[in-house]
Amino acid sequence: MARRIALAVLALITVLLAVVAIPLGLLISAQDRADFRASAGTDAANVANVAEERLDGGSHGSALGRSIRTLGLQGDRLAVYDAAGRRIAGTTHRPVVDGPVRPPVRTRRSYGSGDRLVVLVPVVPDSGNGSMGTVALSRPTAGLGHRIVALWSLIAGVAAAGLTAAAVVAVGLARWLSRPIAALADGARQLGEGELGTRTQVRTGPPEAQHLSAAFDTMAARIESLVRGHQSLMADVSHQVRTPLAALRLRLDLLAQDSDEATAAELAGAQEEIARLARMTNGLLAVARAENSTVPGRPVDLTAIARDRVSTWGPVAAERGVTLTLAAAAGPVTARLGDDHLAQILDNLLANALDALKAGGTIIVVTRVAGTRAQVVVRDDGPGMTGQQQQAAFRRFTTGGGGAGLGLAIVDRLATANGGAATLSSAPGGGLTVLIDLPAAGFNQS
Repeated sequence: MARRIALAVLALITVLLAVVAIPLGLLISAQDRADFRASAGTDAANVANVAEERLDGGSHGSALGRSIRTLGLQGDRLAVYDAAGRRIAGTTHRPVVDGPVRPPVRTRRSYGSGDRLVVLVPVVPDSGNGSMGTVALSRPTAGLGHRIVALWSLIAGVAAAGLTAAAVVAVGLARWLSRPIAALADGARQLGEGELGTRTQVRTGPPEAQHLSAAFDTMAARIESLVRGHQSLMADVSHQVRTPLAALRLRLDLLAQDSDEATAAELAGAQEEIARLARMTNGLLAVARAENSTVPGRPVDLTAIARDRVSTWGPVAAERGVTLTLAAAAGPVTARLGDDHLAQILDNLLANALDALKAGGTIIVVTRVAGTRAQVVVRDDGPGMTGQQQQAAFRRFTTGGGGAGLGLAIVDRLATANGGAATLSSAPGGGLTVLIDLPAAGFNQS
């Protein structure tokens, strides 16, 4: 962002300087050339006025000589021609013009000849009729060229200084604007990765950015308080609920040892309900932990974890007559996940699939890379789910069997906590496909 702001300001200043400096340089250069030509014409006209007396037979030959010598000392070449085109006076340096001037010019004109400007001025008698001769003045243009080069050098220097100053201001302005935004972006990334103590505390930059930083810090503090409270609640529930359940199961076991057959059967039913309550409690705690997961993820090999879970569940599947296989991608499949999150996801998915399948069923676990995403797919050929069941499957306590209905809720919460998503679809030929889509570790957006 800072680079874009600086470049935009520099581009604007460059355009403004070009719009002002170039026309100004052209205008001043044209005015210098016009002044140079006018000065040469004026000097030639003054000599023509003096030469008129000489050509008319007057007595101003000495004045004409002084005028010619004065201009000669300035580097000019000067010649006075009579009506026949003969040179009657001038500087020692020749030629002034290309060839003789015959007949004499009647109007003033000028032209360039190499590195000199040539001006031809007619010598007009007092009567104002005709032309008695011609004054030719040749003036070097090197001085004019040097002045024009100096002018453009000055303009270029001023423009360069202006651009340098603009660059310093643009970089300072860009940093002043971008640093608070970068700090806020970094803080948001850290907070999203689970660093709940993150605070931006921006004290520089635009007032709006400082106000946004204060609001962000307030929000982060409240989120930290809420998450810490939920984590404390989970720990309390884990201790306060599990301990009485364990004690109750122990007492029921003791009662069952000395009871008759009918009472023992009732106590066994109570034990099953307690076990179901324990599983539900554990499931609720797992969902709560998934929803409040704030541990920053780390790159993990999805294929290695999938292979481990398939190996772990293999004996259970074989005991039930179900074929469990892994189809791994050829290359690495890496995603950023919290510790054991993918293992929990696969455990819940495989447990659900095994509960839904009968002997002879098949479960396939697939790991693959799709663009910037890493994916794990669990596909079975069981009874599957209807579209309505799939829409409600990730809600708590939604179940099509005898479970607690928390397995897919845990899967969804864990996938979402790691920046991914879980989706359900019907498998070709029947069954259910669960897709876990996660950001690949090499493409995570900070």
